[in-house]
Amino acid sequence: MAPETKTTKKDPRAWDALTPPLAEWILDAVSSMGFARSTPVQASVWPLFGGGNKDVVVEAVTGSGKTLAFLLPLIHKILRLEEPTKRHHVAAIVVAPTKELAGQIFGALNSLIAFHPTSAELLPYLDGDEKRPETTGPVIVPQLLSGGSTTTPAQDLSFFLRMSPNVLVSTPGRLVEILSSRHVHCPQSSFEVLILDEADRLLDLGFKPDLQKILLRLPKQRRTGLFSASVSEAVGEIIRVGLRNPVKIVVKVKSLKTGGIIEERRTPASLQMSYLTTPASYKLPSLAQLLERMDPRPQKSIIFLSTCAAVDYFAHILPVLVPEGYDLVPLHGKYDAKVREKNFTKFLNSAQPSVLLTTDVAARGLDFPQVDLVVQIDPPSDPKSFLHRCGRAGRAGRRGLSVIFLQPTEEDYIPFLDVRKTPITPLTHPEVAVSDVDATDAAARIRDTVKTDRALHDKAQKAFVSWVRSYSKHTASSIFRVSDLDWTDLGHAWGLLRLPKMPELKKFGGDKFLGVELDWDAYAYAKKDREKQRLVALREYQQESARAERGREGEDREAKRKRNTEAWSDKHDKEDVRAARRDKKKRKREAERKQGLNEEDKVKEMDLERLLAEVRRKNLEKFAAAAVAAEAAKGKD
Repeated sequence: MAPETKTTKKDPRAWDALTPPLAEWILDAVSSMGFARSTPVQASVWPLFGGGNKDVVVEAVTGSGKTLAFLLPLIHKILRLEEPTKRHHVAAIVVAPTKELAGQIFGALNSLIAFHPTSAELLPYLDGDEKRPETTGPVIVPQLLSGGSTTTPAQDLSFFLRMSPNVLVSTPGRLVEILSSRHVHCPQSSFEVLILDEADRLLDLGFKPDLQKILLRLPKQRRTGLFSASVSEAVGEIIRVGLRNPVKIVVKVKSLKTGGIIEERRTPASLQMSYLTTPASYKLPSLAQLLERMDPRPQKSIIFLSTCAAVDYFAHILPVLVPEGYDLVPLHGKYDAKVREKNFTKFLNSAQPSVLLTTDVAARGLDFPQVDLVVQIDPPSDPKSFLHRCGRAGRAGRRGLSVIFLQPTEEDYIPFLDVRKTPITPLTHPEVAVSDVDATDAAARIRDTVKTDRALHDKAQKAFVSWVRSYSKHTASSIFRVSDLDWTDLGHAWGLLRLPKMPELKKFGGDKFLGVELDWDAYAYAKKDREKQRLVALREYQQESARAERGREGEDREAKRKRNTEAWSDKHDKEDVRAARRDKKKRKREAERKQGLNEEDKVKEMDLERLLAEVRRKNLEKFAAAAVAAEAAKGKD
């Protein structure tokens, strides 16, 4: 009898096990991109959105592969058509909240279609001015549209008319402008798919009016997918407006805790989330020690601050604190579009260890590969952003560490996160041990840097005020209280030369100059033209102050002269008027006093008045007798 052969069960998440089957060129593409098998969200979305005709609302943890989860069905739906998309007709649209995220989606789409022979032949035309050739079969021709970019709406429309793209990857505002053109068509016969990536953020940022305009220009008979790390109540409104019987897909991560308890996680299992309780002045030295002593040294790190002004300030300060060998890259939403794109690309492609100093603009959607460390210097104003910040590390199965710095008065944030199913543990790196000496040295080094250029002092003042404003607007206001802040320690933490004038410091009774002695008139700007303007303004101020002082002295002398030259009769008359006023006020006060007396006190008051009247009468009689005696004595003489 022949021995039984044991069949090996096929991995249900293997790419070639998905139903419907993926094309051979897609299998080659995902394999070359490093995806050995599909992620849970990709395996869950594909049969419903790619193979079936279902609208989907997908909620999955950050770093779970959502971009590929919607790009593969989008490509599949267009390429399965029998004929190519008509010229100037759109087959699919992907909407993203930021230009950086739109750019990343566009790049991922280009990486995929580079493996599709017919579509790949058209890619070189997209960078030139020649009109692309016609095709006999279906192809993918993408176009990136992003507000605030280097192209204008007119240039984008010109590209659309010349290349006739059928897939638009765009931010909401620019998409509304393009769709409003009479040359752009989205008819029922051509349009296939609408994707809203980071859907809840699109609504949180106030794009709802633009999204409604976009939906009105698209056919109702379409497939729509909403993808996000968290689906808020606001998304429900768009679901009711734009989706037809959607299927909700929620992909969660679970881990086994001590005692056999299965815990639901909202972040990848490869991500360690920790906290460090420390005074404000210890935060930057702790960051420097993490960057220097972590083993292995983090290749890419992201440092989160609360405000754009804080990023501007610390971009000049951190180079004197972080270890050598790190490239520091600032990024925030108020940068010019070209600067944002340049810095974003610089961090993304850096070959040496790099630190991205940023705000919540980089907390969501953007895919930064190989991020090893995330440090939140400031807890986010919106607790929902905490998870998204942490999720920049530990993506696609890579191990990562996320650390949030909390001041001693903010420790209630830990149980707050635990209630929100986001447990964090104390930082266990023994190499992070900051002393008072380290904190004092860091403050001194920051101040030495600030003293080299008065412009840094201006940035520090603006950044500190914006930070306090942000702190006062925390959603968890019962935990983050401005009244609990240690202003002196914060001043040292920021390396301030003095605390700024602001309402929150009205009751502060300490030294607003933080023990710093400085000749403010001699404190100069590094830029010569800016310093020249300051000196001119300083001279004008000094001259104006001198004129005002001379004016006050002249007024004093004139007033004295008038008093000395004033006629005696005028002085006497004025004195009489003043005396009459004083007497009137006195009588009024006396009447008010008597009115408040009770009956017993009134009797006593009358007795006292009679006694005083008797004394005055006797005194008058005494004075009169003395006068008569004096006159009689003169007569005898």
